[in-house]
Amino acid sequence: MSDILIVDDERDIRELISDILEDEGFATRLAGNSDDAMAAVVAEQPALMILDIWLKDSKMDGIDILKAVKRDYPDVPVVIISGHGNVEIAVAAIKQGAYDFIEKPFNIDQLMVVIRRAMETSRLRRENVTLKRKDSSNTEMVGNSGAFRTLVGQLDKVTKSNGRVMLSGPAGSGKEVAARYIHANSNRASAPFITVNCAGVAPERMEEVLFGRESSERGVEPGLLEQGHGGVVYFDEVADMPLGTQSKILRVLVDQQFTRVGGSDKIRVDLRVVSSTNKDLEAEIQSGTFREELYHRLNVVPIAVPSLAERREDIPLLAEYFIGEFNKSQGLALREISDDAQALMQTMVWPGNVRQLKNLVERVLILGEGTAPIEARELPGEEDSSEEEGRVVLSGAMASLPLREAREAFEREYLLTQINRFGGNISRTANFVGMERSALHRKLKSLGVVTSAKSGTRVAHVDE
Repeated sequence: MSDILIVDDERDIRELISDILEDEGFATRLAGNSDDAMAAVVAEQPALMILDIWLKDSKMDGIDILKAVKRDYPDVPVVIISGHGNVEIAVAAIKQGAYDFIEKPFNIDQLMVVIRRAMETSRLRRENVTLKRKDSSNTEMVGNSGAFRTLVGQLDKVTKSNGRVMLSGPAGSGKEVAARYIHANSNRASAPFITVNCAGVAPERMEEVLFGRESSERGVEPGLLEQGHGGVVYFDEVADMPLGTQSKILRVLVDQQFTRVGGSDKIRVDLRVVSSTNKDLEAEIQSGTFREELYHRLNVVPIAVPSLAERREDIPLLAEYFIGEFNKSQGLALREISDDAQALMQTMVWPGNVRQLKNLVERVLILGEGTAPIEARELPGEEDSSEEEGRVVLSGAMASLPLREAREAFEREYLLTQINRFGGNISRTANFVGMERSALHRKLKSLGVVTSAKSGTRVAHVDE
């Protein structure tokens, strides 16, 4: 997409413009009617289109072609030329998305100024799309736990289809990473991935952001749905979408078309929709804040994204991955993670899930010095451990128990933590705590600790 398509029914005019542009180093293609013009655009999307409004013996005039190009190829700038130019035509062309308007007979210097500016706009748009696609394709799924493998297995089953997917899971668990994985491994991987932050857009602006707008002053401003044509639109935390917008999105899903705010033309789009939520949507339906019909449209394939607590085995792998990413993006030190630090990370509480782990790794790398392995004392909650070396500070509840009960409570909590840390793997837990496997089984039984399958891994809990 690097040439300029010149569409004019007068052969002398289109060849004159072509000669001028080729002298300036631009590649050109020529079309004398609407059929040839549309065929040329479909064959290879141009970097810029120079389009005559009046086309003799054509099925479509310039405005019709402009509408079709901006509908299907919104990133292509279109410069309108006409020998019958007036304010009304200029306004109509700009309103339909034309980049600029030039009257015949045109001044060559003026023509070149407009074309160079339009080509720069085209270049910036292409770079923006390339960066978006690169960002999507570089997104990696990291992990090896049972819960993680179950998730990836489910995602792999839906990547090649066009089915709508609903990702559910707590905040920070990696729902957007999962959505990008679907896109990157789908037949739409070369098309845009557009994120709609349903919680981050003011309700009164949501429709304008999604559908775009038209006005005589500012022309056509494509919305996110139009920008995502041919690709994937990801509704992040869809439960926060305003009720009024929900009904219009439902209509888009049914008809695959919509009207811009302030406009009248129907804009057709080809989109795959992936949504996410950290809320119980069925409860939201009961409370009247989410439309049941939209829920059924979006929830064709439900996939649960596990919390970090359900995949503690993956914490060292994720931390190492983030260290590598921060080294590439910020030049932070490539540091290993000591065994003690890994053990502490795997036993910490992570309400913010993978996002919280990523932030913690960044903080440790920024505040740390040198390239020595990360130690446990650098992690939150360990700052004061050196002041009373070797001493364990008891909670009030633990300190009030008799020795036997306190010992049992400590052993129960300690073993629960270690078993969950190793994803329910008794052999690895026994090796870490320094017990024979059979002895560990007896100890767990005496403490009332049982393990059960959950989300592709095993989780320990107290038998009530």
